[in-house]
Amino acid sequence: MSFGDLKLHANLLAGIRELGFTRPTAIQADAIPPALEGRDLLACAQTGSGKTAAFMLPILHRLMDTPRGKTRALILAPTRELAAQILADMQDLAVHTPLNGAAIFGGVGMGPQEHAFRSGVDVIVATPGRLLDHFRAPYAKLDALEVLVLDEADRMLDMGFLPDIRRVLRHIPTKRQTLFFSATMPPPIATLAREMLRSPATINLERQSAAAVGITQAIYPVPQELKSALFLALLNRGDMREALVFTRTKHRANRLCEYLLKNGIEADRIHGNRSQTQRTAALEGFKNGRFRVLVATDIAARGIDVEELGHVVNFDVPLVPADYIHRIGRTGRADAVGDAFTFVAREEEGELGAIEKVLGKRLPRVTVPDFDYAARPEGRLEIPLGERLATMRAHKAGDRNRAQANQARRQGSAPASAPAGGARGSSRTAGSGRPVSGGGRPPGGGGGRPAGGGGGRPSGGGGGRSPSGGGGGRRFGGPRSPR
Repeated sequence: MSFGDLKLHANLLAGIRELGFTRPTAIQADAIPPALEGRDLLACAQTGSGKTAAFMLPILHRLMDTPRGKTRALILAPTRELAAQILADMQDLAVHTPLNGAAIFGGVGMGPQEHAFRSGVDVIVATPGRLLDHFRAPYAKLDALEVLVLDEADRMLDMGFLPDIRRVLRHIPTKRQTLFFSATMPPPIATLAREMLRSPATINLERQSAAAVGITQAIYPVPQELKSALFLALLNRGDMREALVFTRTKHRANRLCEYLLKNGIEADRIHGNRSQTQRTAALEGFKNGRFRVLVATDIAARGIDVEELGHVVNFDVPLVPADYIHRIGRTGRADAVGDAFTFVAREEEGELGAIEKVLGKRLPRVTVPDFDYAARPEGRLEIPLGERLATMRAHKAGDRNRAQANQARRQGSAPASAPAGGARGSSRTAGSGRPVSGGGRPPGGGGGRPAGGGGGRPSGGGGGRSPSGGGGGRRFGGPRSPR
């Protein structure tokens, strides 16, 4: 089958040819015909199968002959990266059409996004949270919406977006076409699909959690503390030209990136603590070859699309098999080929067993020649959580002790009431804290300071405090209060 057999608009076929595509992938061949007929769709599609074009081409075909000026298609995606990628794919496919779109997600200003609503772009690609932020404003109306797409629905479940999705549904017309894509179909997703879809065409529901055919998978058993050294060895041996590497935590992503840079490997990282500008720059740097390695957490597993990406490395074994499928799906995309390596420490063998059970096969084990598996590690990649918490508690306790000491010191420096008629004998002057008599100092003195002193400030000084407590609340250069 060719794309011409799908009876798509001629302008869309021109864009497809320029992108170098000649045959639809399996999911495209199955999904496009019923979508063109206006039917709802429920599809299980693995990462890298070409599903974006499977829903985007029918949408663009439908919108070619409809009035413009109002948004008629909404695509919901779980992550910023995936939303940006879907918009980029839409722009490539629609290059010979007048249709336009916009991405709506957090981490960037809302002004351009508001303009997209007001101008009525044809297609909006959005993350649920930021979309709901806009729905609070009167300009964010989608009353002309004709098509709704849920992409990576199972990932939205994992990220806790299902309540947000149900809130989004209250803001859009109930009469619409709905295209529902998910790599897996856990019970909450199946329930949501039943609520949203009307007599849908179903595709590949029996083929859940399957890795793309062109991916060669291998397991590298290695002690946890030597994973960094093993990865560096594979890079230095030339086994990997470039690699997208997934770690379990943001902290480990940062530490691995620092380790690689220290050893002369150009790398950057992408995770939830990085700003949108930083995440975009890291991804672009990886795509254009500036960075040989991109270290990421699972937030990026469903939003990175790099042409001819040869290697994906699971630096840490994912906790659930579905995440493994989506991670390695960054390579071997659209019937291409790629390698997926997984580093497995002894304590991660349980998670690996669960992945192999879902895959229905035992993955090959690989030992790297000349790598010293008994070497002494250079240092810890990650400080254990318990140790980090203990350090944080110690810092907080120290802060509390210093605050209490400063408070006690300030209370101890409060001036006593002077007897009527002035200070005599051993009475103290306000602010000086020293007796008048017995030391030869001038009345009101305090080491030669003017009355009400406090570091030479005039009486009443100290940042607007009462005249009797000059010196800004500190006694003659004493320790500062904690900030």
